[in-house]
Formats: sequence, structure tokens, C-alpha cells
Amino acid sequence: MKKDKINVGLIGLGTVGGGVVNLLRENADVIKRRLGVSVELVRAADLDASRAKALGLGKDVYTKDARAVINDPNVDVVIELIGGYEPAKTFLLEAIALRKPVVTANKALLAMHGEELYKAAYAAKTAIGFEASVAGGIPIIGAMKQGLAANDIQSIYGIINGTCNYILTKMADEGRKFDEVLAEAQKLGYAEADPTFDVEGIDPAHKLAVLANIAFGTPVKFEEIYTEGISKIKPEDIEHAKELGYKVKLLAITKVVDGEIELRVHPTMLPADHLIAKVDGVFNAVYVQGDFLGPAMFYGRGAGDKPTASAVVSDVMDIARDILSGAKSRMPVLAFKKEGRKAMRVRPIGKVRCCYYLRFTALDRPGVLSKISGVLGRHDISVASVIQKGREEGGAVPIVMMTHDAVEKNVRSALEKLDGLDVIAGPTVVIRVECGE
Repeated sequence: MKKDKINVGLIGLGTVGGGVVNLLRENADVIKRRLGVSVELVRAADLDASRAKALGLGKDVYTKDARAVINDPNVDVVIELIGGYEPAKTFLLEAIALRKPVVTANKALLAMHGEELYKAAYAAKTAIGFEASVAGGIPIIGAMKQGLAANDIQSIYGIINGTCNYILTKMADEGRKFDEVLAEAQKLGYAEADPTFDVEGIDPAHKLAVLANIAFGTPVKFEEIYTEGISKIKPEDIEHAKELGYKVKLLAITKVVDGEIELRVHPTMLPADHLIAKVDGVFNAVYVQGDFLGPAMFYGRGAGDKPTASAVVSDVMDIARDILSGAKSRMPVLAFKKEGRKAMRVRPIGKVRCCYYLRFTALDRPGVLSKISGVLGRHDISVASVIQKGREEGGAVPIVMMTHDAVEKNVRSALEKLDGLDVIAGPTVVIRVECGE
């Protein structure tokens, strides 16, 4: 029988859930014109009844019981927007077991337990939509699964945490310290009361796990992603970067090198004229390199109720088209057929090769530069440029060096030697530099 509407069940009426409710109402006509049928919210669950009341959801729609949504035979698509690992994972698995397609924005769950969900969906021959799990409303997942499907993806560089990008932009533009800008971001609602997941790189690492899986068709273990945040970045290093023609960004990076996959999140210096280096404030961007397409960048708002709701409803509409056409598993869960996915070895951070920014705090003595250069040279690290600043209080002199490309393990070994020298007054500051893209 031909369906005259698609019925949606929603679990979670927080910021994003509220955005979905409002979008389905406000853009009902646009959605119907595109699909040919309406998409209607028929059941919605949240433990907080005041949220449903604020959204104008009546007793015929609202329930406190998530399973009343999942098990309702009238619900065609289940949306999970409660976040966290449990009970979100259980709810999704229960819906999938009923062969109901599901939509989620839960990047942490996908990063940590995605394989269990993907396997269940493959077995049930149903769909998981997760466009909203990476970069908010930017349609990067759809682009990777469809628009770039014929390309062998070579690399991805992502600014996929708006909190960190806002902080680094303010530090660069106004010369302010990290702690001061973080406090401002919290007041403005750009940072959580506990900002650890954002500023220590955990949130973008979750998103990188999702992106790499889609890009390369390989299972990704979250614990294998090298993760480093921005809390130790100093204004003076941002200023030195400017002087050298670079900008500092927190990048999520994945690429294939010699058959191994790199997975890393860390502060990175990029040439100031690089397209992604120009992405400032709370905005996100994903820069993808395909073998036939070449470079492409996807840019927009990476968080908020409206952008994220846009991505959630786009998944619902994509699934709706399959339901209306009678298609089953038209698009594989991860854009690769189950048998087409293959495990790839993750390249250890010690094997990564890139350029490096090094800031030494050295004593003002003759021969210091030659000692530093000598140690670097013995570890196969060549110096591209040097900036020596005036003497600081206490007699120390900042020395900034940019290296040519070098192997990480060699850099670490060299710094262990250098930081032990009697002419070095403090730990060396290290920031990786993407110099070859």
C-alpha cells in the first residue's frame, strides 16, 4: 500500500530535539514538496515533561517512556537525541532489532560503540542516519557517502569543534590568554561548564572516528586516535606563528600513508593563506582531498539547534525516500558493502612525518644555537628558519625554529636530549606544522 505520510518517533527533547520539532513544523510544506508526502512527529519521549509542554506537544504525542516510541507500530523512523552511551545504545539496538531505521547525532556513541550498531543494522538490513554527528549542519557525511563515492579519499583535515576554534581565533585576534577566552566562551554558551571534551580534543576525536570510517571503509578504534588539546597553547606561540606566516588551529587529521591510516587530533600550524586556516570563530570546516576531485572544503555552523536539526531531518528525508520507493538497504550503512570494509593498520604517532615549530627557552650564552642545531642534526632534523627574540626576565632568550619535515620519534628523541642541556631553561614548546598539503 502506498504511504501518504512518514511517521517519526523522537527520543530526547533537549536543544537539538526541540530544533527537530520546530523544523518539522516550520518547514512542513518544503519537506512535503520535496518528498511528495508529509513527515509527521507522532511520538516523542523525554523524562522532563516541561520540555514537551514548551514545544506544544500534547498527550497524544508526548510520553516519558522511550520504549513507547520504539515499539509504536505507527512509527516509521526512530530518532535518538539523548546523547551519552546508555541508554542511547540500547534504545537504538532495540529499534534496529524491529527493523526500524534510526537517526542519531550521537558522535560519542558512534566513536566508542559504532561497530556494534553498524553490524546490527547490516544484519537487519535497515538504515542508520548520522549526518548530525559530525560538524552539525554541514552535510559532510552525505557528501562522503554519495558525492565523493567514486573517489579514493587521500586525506581529511577538519576544524570540527567550534569551541576550540572560537578560543584560538580570539587568542590570535586579541592576544589574550587561553583561560581568559575560555571563561568568555563559557559565558556566551560556546563552551560547557566542564569544557574538557572540547578543549582536550576528545569531541573532535569522536567525530574523526566517524569520518575516517566513512572515508576509508575501515573500523576505527577510538583509543588509537592520537589526541591533544589546546589548553597549553600560549599567546606568544600564536604571535610567532603569525610572524612566520602561519595560523594555529585544532585540526582533526586522517590520511593514508604507505598503506597505514593516520588518526590524530592536535594543535596544528597551517599556512595563513590555506583555505581552512581562514575558518574562524565558532564555524567548522572539513577539507577533503580526493584522487579525482582534488581538494574540496565544506563550511558552516557545526553546532546549535537549527543547524543540527537540519542534518537530522535530512537523514529522515533520505530514509523516507527509501521507504516510499520500497528500497531496502539501498545505501550501505557506511557507504561500503559489508564485505568491502577492511581493517587498516593505524600509523603510530611516532612514525608520522611533518614539519615542526619549536620554541626553546635558552640561556643567553655563546654557542647555544650551534648546540641546539647540532642535536637536531644528529637526529636527522633540519632547520628551515630561526627567530631569536630579546632577552626575557631572568636572562633567558626565546629561540623559535621551524624545521623541514621530520619523523615524530626523532623529534621526541632530540627534545629529550635538548631539554636536558644546561643551556635550556625550560621545556621546549612543540606544535606540528602541516607543510606539505
